[in-house]
Amino acid sequence: MKYCPSPYSYQRRLSREIVIGTLGRGGVALGGSEPVVMQSMLTCDTMDTAASVRQTLDLVAVGCQLVRITAPTVKDAANLEKISAELRGRGCLAPLVADIHFKPDAAMEAARWVEVVRINPGNYADSKKFNEREYSEDQYAAELSRIEERFTPLVKLCLEKHRALRIGTNHGSLSDRIMNRFGDTPLGMVESALEFARIARKHDFHNFKFSMKSSNPKVMIQCYRLLTARLAELGSDWAYPLHLGVTEAGEGEDGRIKSAIGIGSLLCDGIGDTIRVSLTEDSPNEIAVCRDLLDEIPKLVNRSVDVPAIAPSYDPFTFERRQTPEIELGMDGTRCGGEQTIRVVVTRATWDKVAGKIRPGDDVRPEAVYEDLNVLEVDPLDSFEVNCDTQLITVKDGVSLPAISAFRLLAAKLRSMGRSNPILLKDCLRFDAVPLSPEAALLRASVVIGALLCDGIGDAILIRGESGAGLSLRLAFNILQAAGCRSFKTDYVACPSCGRTLFNLQTVTARIKARTAHLKGVKIAIMGCIVNGPGEMADADFGYVGGAPGKINLYVGKQAVKFNIPEVEAVERLVDLIRDHGKWVEPEAVGANG
Repeated sequence: MKYCPSPYSYQRRLSREIVIGTLGRGGVALGGSEPVVMQSMLTCDTMDTAASVRQTLDLVAVGCQLVRITAPTVKDAANLEKISAELRGRGCLAPLVADIHFKPDAAMEAARWVEVVRINPGNYADSKKFNEREYSEDQYAAELSRIEERFTPLVKLCLEKHRALRIGTNHGSLSDRIMNRFGDTPLGMVESALEFARIARKHDFHNFKFSMKSSNPKVMIQCYRLLTARLAELGSDWAYPLHLGVTEAGEGEDGRIKSAIGIGSLLCDGIGDTIRVSLTEDSPNEIAVCRDLLDEIPKLVNRSVDVPAIAPSYDPFTFERRQTPEIELGMDGTRCGGEQTIRVVVTRATWDKVAGKIRPGDDVRPEAVYEDLNVLEVDPLDSFEVNCDTQLITVKDGVSLPAISAFRLLAAKLRSMGRSNPILLKDCLRFDAVPLSPEAALLRASVVIGALLCDGIGDAILIRGESGAGLSLRLAFNILQAAGCRSFKTDYVACPSCGRTLFNLQTVTARIKARTAHLKGVKIAIMGCIVNGPGEMADADFGYVGGAPGKINLYVGKQAVKFNIPEVEAVERLVDLIRDHGKWVEPEAVGANG
């Protein structure tokens, strides 16, 4: 299976064009040759019409083209009529998307008033109980018949009303039925979506798009690649548009890096028709990052250089780190390759600026100086020779290929030569006359380094696009953490706010970070409600989840262990839970960067 024509050259996936709303009256054409569409989501209560209208207008003012609103109940879905009428009365024609979980009746009501209905196959007709059971073929077929019975009325209503659908699977909320047959896998996500797509197509309904979201960029990338390949196998009329997003990415720099890795990697391969950057921040901030990310992608892809047809070094559908020998890298006997963690290299100029500020025990520290390395610099478009597998290799500056294409080609050529040399990744191979802004440098480095790491390529990394010495060093470690390659600080999975959220996510996230940010290697999930909670935070150590207004449930992994804790006590109870499981360390006992 192929997920794109070439991993070395850019060619946008040609998807079916769908129409959201009415063209000429605020409608949006999606897919085909249309530009990638930016979207975001309201954070207020859907029953608060005034706030919903105000937030929608704020989003549209900064360039949001699709506005998503949660509809957890039929009552909320019915209020979409008022929200839509008020917006249209004010001249705002931006299409609205109703976000539905658990309630088919809410979806039916929402389809009467808004242009798009998003349903989650994992919970549209199923309730997740983490049950384990074997399904016979007859039992599985009976389940599919039940789903078709529940979903068909919505398909018919969308046909009647000229609505669009988003069939959006989430890694954290796959149904028990899918989990039992396919496991918690990209294949399970793809099959879950295709089940619903087949029902839509059975009724000649094609005005829909897919999404495959996860809080883990590696999983997210694998899911979209697999879906794209499966759709291509099914035929050109299955080439439905794709919405991209890393769910529960978090806030600040970490949220931007995770999103850039997942979304940017796929956009560079020509995949994606609409995007959302999910941040635990005010929604307009998401659009700014969407725009910046879309601006960077053309600068990171190969549109003009012919690259030989050579099999890539990686399996695009299953992550496996490229196998290399272990070699000595630099300072204090530091080694890279093999089973070693991916190392951080800096330039001599950066080393000179940061060396005096590093203290014993600091986790964020250079592990080698580029100018001191025994590194072979090559142009992968040319022929080159390597005399042994223990020679560190990188792409030399100034080559005609952009970094992602160049390093993929380097790894592929080494494989074809029977070589497994460790590779040093660089975020850029050319430098602009004017240094990049911190925002652009972060996004470029995250896309380039993150895409390659998610391909399993790279044993050490060098960030040079960020001109600030300390910032470039910190950015390198943050990219490694976001890509799941290294842990040097507490890791947070935090959902963006929406009308389902049962507490103030921004305030609570800040409070939790203030108490736990020193817990190196601990992963904490902060979820406003239960929609994606247990599954999406299955690989988290602890979870803080809204259970009811003013009440919090605490989790260990995906298992709820404390219920209905008053919100005013919940952060300290979370700390107690971490302590009870032996993962608490007092802040004063931790190194400065811990």
